[in-house]
Amino acid sequence: MVTQNEKIEFDVLFIGGGPANLAGAIKLMQLARQNNLELEVALIEKGSQIGAHALSGAIMNPIALKELLPDYLKKGYPLETIVKGDGFQFLTNKKNIPVPIIPREMHNKGYHIISLAKFTRWLGSLAEEMGVNILPGFAGTKVLYGLDGKTVIGVQTGPKGLDKKGKHKSNYEAGFDLMSKITVFGEGARGNLVKDMGARPGIFKKKKMPQIFETGIKEVIQLPESNFFKTAPYNDIHTLGYPLGLNTPGGGFIYEMADNKAGIGLIIGLSYEKPLLDFYDEFIKFKKHPLIAGIIKDGKVLEQGARAVSTGGLFTIPKLFSNGALFAGGSAAMHNAPGLKGIHLSMKSGMLAAQTILRAFQKNDFSEKTLCSYDENFKKSWAFKEIQKGRNFSQALAKKGVLKPVYLGAQYFTNGRGIRDSMPLIKDAATLKPLKKEISIKKKNFDKNYFDDILYVNKLTGIYLSKTKHREDQACHLIIKDQAICIDKCYKTYQCPCTKFCPGNVYEIEVNENSRQPRLILNPANCLHCKTCDIKDPYNNILWTCPEGGGGPDYTIL
Repeated sequence: MVTQNEKIEFDVLFIGGGPANLAGAIKLMQLARQNNLELEVALIEKGSQIGAHALSGAIMNPIALKELLPDYLKKGYPLETIVKGDGFQFLTNKKNIPVPIIPREMHNKGYHIISLAKFTRWLGSLAEEMGVNILPGFAGTKVLYGLDGKTVIGVQTGPKGLDKKGKHKSNYEAGFDLMSKITVFGEGARGNLVKDMGARPGIFKKKKMPQIFETGIKEVIQLPESNFFKTAPYNDIHTLGYPLGLNTPGGGFIYEMADNKAGIGLIIGLSYEKPLLDFYDEFIKFKKHPLIAGIIKDGKVLEQGARAVSTGGLFTIPKLFSNGALFAGGSAAMHNAPGLKGIHLSMKSGMLAAQTILRAFQKNDFSEKTLCSYDENFKKSWAFKEIQKGRNFSQALAKKGVLKPVYLGAQYFTNGRGIRDSMPLIKDAATLKPLKKEISIKKKNFDKNYFDDILYVNKLTGIYLSKTKHREDQACHLIIKDQAICIDKCYKTYQCPCTKFCPGNVYEIEVNENSRQPRLILNPANCLHCKTCDIKDPYNNILWTCPEGGGGPDYTIL
């Protein structure tokens, strides 16, 4: 059965409900009012509500917020707390060593600790009050082009009510063709539509550097009333060393939140080499370190989630404009990697996009000729200068052994230049080292005290606490291009690393006791939408596509 999608026309369409697009939509409505311009603006979000898929550390430099909303404190801004001091610790297996010199990029005193889920919901309510059509539960699945095959004219949303074979159920709803003069793509890291557009309009074509990523697992923990942060001189802590070691990029964090809560997480650079590195195991090891265990003692996990972050920096930023389209936020690699912050940069990119959109409507020209001013204004902004200072940080962090501190020190003391400028990056999917010998797969039998379902929860409990839901009878949104590759190549070479890096237990290997032939099993209903599988799979054999709109996690306090 062929169903014609209904067309709905807007002047401007924002794809994704993160801080970049929400700040952009608010700024655009402000500018439109100031210039007596009436615009029909819409923002779609694949989550069930704004903020449902929003996850970050999250320490926020308030510079962009103050620019956008000078009176933010009067508008119900959901601040958790202010950073009163920074703690930086090097961890060994059992001990912690305070780092005496905290890198300048990690000086956070006076910055804001927030819940990104709460923050984006708040921005969404302000945008809606200003006249933006906020449309949660709509997943953009296809970019629409004009007759020239190059100009973006909108986005198609996915249908709802298809069964596993793609047939219509009784509650079937067709998707929509959302048409717009300008479409702003702010889907976050590894955005599906931006990824698909890469080859066609050439936004990545001339870039020598691939985008690279980190994946973070985060929890919010309820602490007892009497807790570490009450008397500590600092309330943001960053760690390096254990459990990852020095050759695997990443580290841990724990931040104070309001009402005796703490945000805790472990970030792992996806340039790691060990195929058997289990992200969730490493996270639990981090929590059980004596320093961290002492801080979270007698706590209870309230919510858990995971997300990939684009951390490649300046040399991985794509072309920011195309005919009819702009790119903002995590989709455009707006991130301060050495400072572990990106919310303010995402917001600023959205605000600069809004200024470009106003100019385009004033000139009635939505081509690259006018939209290129977005890139020009970005390069004049404080956001560009901040990203430029860390332009070789991820490259230096990926070095091994004694070279790592040399490269990190060089880029630190030369304001980002390093030993050589424009240091090369390797695509995350190409960094795994083959196992020297095949290891039989065995399910781990943890000690009965390893997980307690209160403070130390297993993967399945973590999924439950993320409130992840997908309609069970829809088609699988994780496409395995060739099942034979999984067993004949990936299993034999790497032991299927997807079963280790996925924080949602989506991928499992089952071995038939009779034939001893392994089989890959998928649990797509567990998917946290972190996108790690789409990034790290060494054979590019996993394709992450959008499930039915409204599915996935439903974060409220992360």
